[in-house]
Order: sequence, then C-alpha cells, then structure tokens
Amino acid sequence: MTRVAFLGLGTMGAPMARHLAAAGHDVTVYNRTAAKADAWVAAHGGRAAPSPAAAARDAEVVLTCVGNDDDLRAVVLGPDGALAAMTPGALFVDHTTVSANIAREIADAAAAQGVLALDAPVSGGQAGAENGALTIMCGGSPEAFAAAEPVLAAYAKRIGHMGAAGSGQLTKMVNQIAIAGVLQGLAEALAFARRAGLDSGAVVDVISKGAAQSWQMDNRATTMAAGEFDFGFAVDWMRKDLGLVLGEASRLGLGLPLTALVDQFYADVQGMGGGRHDTSSLIRRFNKR
Repeated sequence: MTRVAFLGLGTMGAPMARHLAAAGHDVTVYNRTAAKADAWVAAHGGRAAPSPAAAARDAEVVLTCVGNDDDLRAVVLGPDGALAAMTPGALFVDHTTVSANIAREIADAAAAQGVLALDAPVSGGQAGAENGALTIMCGGSPEAFAAAEPVLAAYAKRIGHMGAAGSGQLTKMVNQIAIAGVLQGLAEALAFARRAGLDSGAVVDVISKGAAQSWQMDNRATTMAAGEFDFGFAVDWMRKDLGLVLGEASRLGLGLPLTALVDQFYADVQGMGGGRHDTSSLIRRFNKR
C-alpha cells in the first residue's frame, strides 16, 4: 500500500483516484471545490485535505489532474502548493495536459528539493479513465518512471517512457495532432457519403475493414452520423490542447497547416454552441449546410 495524494477530481481525476483506492492505496484527495472531495471520500473512502500542501504532506506519491498551466502552477508551486510539503525521495506525477515548459519548470523545482517528477498526460478520454484503460505518456528520469509505473498501472493499459522532462507533454501534442486530422477526415467522409445518397452505416461497415479503419471510425462514426456528441472529451478542451500544439510548433519553427485549420473548425463548433460536445462534433459544420 502506497500513501497517495490526488489533486483534482474532475471528469478524469475522480475515476483515476477511484482506481487507486480500489487497488489498495491509501488515498488523500484535494479539489478546489471542497464538496467534490467530500463526496469522493464518502463514496470511496480515504481522506479529503483542505489544501494541496495538506494533501501532499507525508504522501509518497502526489498526482495532479487539473485544468491548465496556471492551475497546475498554483497547485504545485504556489505558497500552499504540493511541492512545498513533499519530502526528499517522494514522487510527483502530473496528468494534466499542459505545456512542456511548465513540465520542465516543475521538474527543476522538484529536483532542487530531492523530489522525483514525471509529466504524464493521458489519452483515452473519460471512458478510459472510468474503465482504467488509459494510455500514459511519461517524461522524466528513468528513476521517476520506474517509481511511478506500479502506481499508474491502477488505471492504465499502456505506459510509455518518452524521454526527459517535457517529453510526455510533447508526445501528447503529437497525439492530439493525429486525432484532429483523423476526425476531420472522418467528418468529411460521412458528409460526402450522406450527400451522395449512400447508407453511411453500410459504407462504414465496408471501409472500416480496410485501410481507412481507425479507432475514431470504429467508435465514433455511428454516433457522428446520428448527431450524438456526449462522449467525454470536449471541444473546449481540444482547443486548449491544440493551442499548446500550435504554440510549441511556432517555437520549433514548424508549420502545421492541417492542425491550424482543424483548430479553426473547432472554433466554428464552439460558435454553434458546441463547446461541451465531444471532439467528433466536427461533423456539425456540415449538418448546417
């Protein structure tokens, strides 16, 4: 049993913390909205802490899953942040999708006080978190990865060590680039099939057995055609992630024209009131024509 603190009990964090408790770890939770932490404890046991530092005190592993760079900096590096209370030899793991810069900033601050640190964004969405089947991309030292892997196994189907601090976040950016392009292609394909008078279900059944097959086609084509967009990972979050991608690409001197275009298409979906729809809602742009 490991003493674990989990900070951030949103759509992803709450089920991840639940899997840690189910695996037998001693879990303390913190959430900015204290009522969420109290409700989590009522359902799953453990303890709720009044601050990140209070949650992290005496924890062997501290994990975070919050909103963005500013949220993470406040929770970890703020005056009552987790790092201030962590002891040498403890492990910090961040599951938030944030910039590579803040991942490196936290890794440096952690190293200065003898704490291991890992940036470990996830893929798999709400369903992956609920089912304990996330893919986790990790950046940090081999020692930090080795220490984290047995704990992360509680909610992961695949855990990869991608390199030094920041490499997990950079890999998540690659993931989002690939997803954005595939979803736009699938939206266009389904719109074309419908406009051509084809049975989209029959079309998908055939082409999904060939080179066009993808996870998105297997899991989202039917719901996209039906106009159902309530599957966890929201357009608002994807735009945040693509903003990170495009910022990093600019720093690298790399143009990503397709990613930039799809980001603008997601802005269109937001303008149609679809900010909380899942990312497959790109097809809504065709539905209004």
